[in-house]
Amino acid sequence: MTSTDLASSIRPASERERAERAAASGGEPTLAFTERVPYDAYVRADTLHTLQRTLSDDPGEMSFLVISQVMELYFGLVHHELREVQRLLRADDVWGALLPARRAALHLDGLNAGWQCLRWMTPADFNRFRDLLGEGSGFQSAMYRRLEFLLGLKTASLIRPFRRQPAVHAELAAALRAPSVWDDVVALLARAGHDIPADLLGRDFSDEHQPHPAVEAAWVEIYGDAGPGNHLRLLGEALTAISEGFGDWRHRHLASVRRAMGAKAGTGGSNGVQWLRRSLDREVFPELWSARTHI
Repeated sequence: MTSTDLASSIRPASERERAERAAASGGEPTLAFTERVPYDAYVRADTLHTLQRTLSDDPGEMSFLVISQVMELYFGLVHHELREVQRLLRADDVWGALLPARRAALHLDGLNAGWQCLRWMTPADFNRFRDLLGEGSGFQSAMYRRLEFLLGLKTASLIRPFRRQPAVHAELAAALRAPSVWDDVVALLARAGHDIPADLLGRDFSDEHQPHPAVEAAWVEIYGDAGPGNHLRLLGEALTAISEGFGDWRHRHLASVRRAMGAKAGTGGSNGVQWLRRSLDREVFPELWSARTHI
């Protein structure tokens, strides 16, 4: 549907118009429309419900597929919020950045709830359709990789699987080279007067940020001021919630994999549980955590 088609199906209405419509209908919902139902035009529900194409007749595969698709949508939503956080931080609008940061943390709660819906899956349940997935794996999610890069977890080799998808590869390469949210936070700390070394600000952003004592010291100082006007402290807490939520997702992913397949090799070629365990050692926004030891 084009923007023009959408506009013809969804006509803006004021509070007064809605009240008049409700009064005229006696409070009953509108049942007749000149175009398609506005809800469907906006949400694209008719399209969403055609995207579940299972590979087997096993009824449990639908659960696996839908939860995977829902998680993809959440990856994109969290990514969207964090890009807004970046935009506002670059404009030194710390107060404004708090709302999208808090939204991102709440979206991560929604993302994490998805794992609850797969707790029914035993190895026998997964095996009924697992072979049909071939080499398909969540490891190959481009949006998840973009989210990881935005959170500062950068590994250049992980964009290689997308070389035959030029547009996706280009987006990932750009995300790899671009500053992460944490890089923008570090730059913000420097502009706020904290003693951040110049080489940390001008580094190659395609390399993963390594914890630095100057960044840790800045957060120790920030957390020492409990005043209501300390927006950086509020930002620190919002970012901590994001880091914690993303860490929870990775822990629950590991638990779900262990539940469904034990220590078997992953469908995407990794050694499964061992690969996931190693990834847990990489922490998002590390100095926010280490600073707590010195506060």
